[in-house]
Amino acid sequence: MDDATLQFYRRNAEAYAGWAKAPSTRLTGFLKLLPPGGAILELGCGAGNHAAVMLAEGFVLRATDGSPEMADVAARRINHPVEAMLFDELEDLEAYDGVWASACLLHVPRDELAGILSRIHRALKPGGIFYASYKIGHGDGRDSIGRYYNYPAADWLAATYAASGAWVQLSTDTGEIKSFDEAPATMLHIVVRKAAA
Repeated sequence: MDDATLQFYRRNAEAYAGWAKAPSTRLTGFLKLLPPGGAILELGCGAGNHAAVMLAEGFVLRATDGSPEMADVAARRINHPVEAMLFDELEDLEAYDGVWASACLLHVPRDELAGILSRIHRALKPGGIFYASYKIGHGDGRDSIGRYYNYPAADWLAATYAASGAWVQLSTDTGEIKSFDEAPATMLHIVVRKAAA
């Protein structure tokens, strides 16, 4: 994780949590792909908006965020434990039916992303579902408030996924957002299934 980006979320946890939007409409489709009551790992849970829905729907949730301060905010909001965990600390093996990573892996340095995706692949059960979203671009950089983004093009991202493990692509689509710094961005949403052995 880029340290300047992590420090931004540590310093601004309350402000970011207050800004955080309603849960993604894509969460409903993701949850429908999982067995009822299945185990979910959420990476970068932020304010806990998605976690709250997962818990209300009866899923077994391990919620995590890289910022201890953000984890504390989310845990208070959803009345459920939230672990402070960096992506490269994920060590689980075939433990989850689904991994949800909304607008968080976009902060992983480009040369580290395949390794993080490999960790996610190992953590999923065979046939497990993985959702992630990224800001589309053509080369990494920082936004107006200093946060690092990997800004991938779709073909580069597809090659990076292919290098990280055997995935079956289920869907991709794009949508427009306005970021925390008010800048517009195009988000790429990817849903894949871990190929059965």
